[in-house]
Amino acid sequence: MSTSHAHVARSPVQLAALVVGLVFLLVGVLGFVPGITTNYDSLQFAGHHSDALLLGLFQVSILHNIVHLLFGVAGILLARTRNGARTYLIGGGIVYLLLWLYGMVINPESPANFVPLNTADNWLHLFLGIGMIALGYVLARQPGRSRTSH
Repeated sequence: MSTSHAHVARSPVQLAALVVGLVFLLVGVLGFVPGITTNYDSLQFAGHHSDALLLGLFQVSILHNIVHLLFGVAGILLARTRNGARTYLIGGGIVYLLLWLYGMVINPESPANFVPLNTADNWLHLFLGIGMIALGYVLARQPGRSRTSH
């Protein structure tokens, strides 16, 4: 007996949101892996006292990793629709630009640095923000594919 499955192919903006979401999910998981995260024994729940560094470069905490995990799940869920994917990329990009600004104005040694953020995080947030917004605008303009049958 043959079965045919109809599905909707992902539009470029949906695929981008899915990939970005998966990357954030992966980063969140890797933040809890000793070795990939150096100084893992100093991982704190939150605050600038966490000396744990993802890939030996990006300062992380348990809270920071949880934010990455949640942001990844949001991307995967919002990638189900074109509008959701566009909103995730543009809205998330704006959040990352705001986080970049926040990281640039706070003193890294102050209690205000609760996420925590270091210089590498700040510059990564700038590039993520610009990249996500660009993906959201550019790819949302591309036409989606129609229903296909297998």
